[in-house]
Amino acid sequence: MEFDLSWVLLGLPLAFALGWLASRLDLRQIRLENRRAPKAYFKGLNFLLNEQQDQAIDAFIEAVQSDPDTSELHFALGNLFRRRGEYERAVRVHQHLLSRADISQADRHRAQHALALDYLQAGLLDHAETALLKLEGTAFESQARLALLANYERSRDWPQAALMAEKLEHAAQGSFAPRLAHYLCEQAATQVAQGQLQAARELLQRALGKAPQAARSRLDLARLQAQTGHDSEAWDTLMQALDSAPAAIPLIVRPLADLALRSDHGAATLARLQALYAEQASLDVLEAIVTLSNADPAARTSARDWYAHHLEKEPSLVAATRWIAGEKLEHEQFHPQVQRALEQAIKPLLRYRCAACGFEATQHFWQCPGCQTWDSYPARRVEEL
Repeated sequence: MEFDLSWVLLGLPLAFALGWLASRLDLRQIRLENRRAPKAYFKGLNFLLNEQQDQAIDAFIEAVQSDPDTSELHFALGNLFRRRGEYERAVRVHQHLLSRADISQADRHRAQHALALDYLQAGLLDHAETALLKLEGTAFESQARLALLANYERSRDWPQAALMAEKLEHAAQGSFAPRLAHYLCEQAATQVAQGQLQAARELLQRALGKAPQAARSRLDLARLQAQTGHDSEAWDTLMQALDSAPAAIPLIVRPLADLALRSDHGAATLARLQALYAEQASLDVLEAIVTLSNADPAARTSARDWYAHHLEKEPSLVAATRWIAGEKLEHEQFHPQVQRALEQAIKPLLRYRCAACGFEATQHFWQCPGCQTWDSYPARRVEEL
């Protein structure tokens, strides 16, 4: 059988034409896909800027499906899911990124950090701790340690919180001495609840060494000393606290007045409180002075006169209410109703308010229950702020 060369000559141009046509079709498809992905991306960005998160998520999902290798789109999608509270979907997105072998080490660390944030927002503290510990030695180390610190505080794991705070302090992330003192005080409170009073005392002494200017350790130590029957020793501790923590004087004076009455230090305490009140008028110092004045028949100024004296210094509905309580009214039969109305009116003024978030409470907190910030409650009441 003879080979016809003419067929080869005819076939070569045909093959070339078909190859050229196929390449043009592929290029057209690639251009179409490349056009579609940016369009979906910018559409999602537009929705996001207009705070239309549902539509933005749909657009980003479309973009990810068109170009599954784009890690930035995955990060944007995961963050959107987390902001919407869809933590399970956010976790899946970031876990998918971590499972890919083609992403850079920097993006892998970034995905690990995002996954840890997903767990934190979802309240899965154990999973969050595991994810954050994997960020040691990465660019996210400091952020991870701060998150771990907040995590340990939230779960009230004070020994671990102390270890993490020390790591942050050694890494020049600021001074954590006041917070370390709080952790020791928290551990001491646990020991007191378990009846381990000596262990609690040792922890409070360590807290004093960590932050000598902090008021809490001395207040807690004085309470423990009073609990064990050492009233004079507790009185000495609180008198020292007046000098070491002047900002906390309103918190110190009430237990100080009670201890003074029980330990026969009434006269010395009253003189000290009057000197403090002369320097700066305070409702709590005033109340402590009134308590000691009522117990001392030789006191020159009666309790009601102290309230009137305070009103001369500054207007105070609280002081006015206390003064009216002992005043004889023209229509005395209405006195109880008036007094109840005034007592109700001053309740909000006697609260403490967090300087960080504005959360108000009838008692003073060392850590705000609302925003978890330490030492954010001023020692003064709302009326005096």
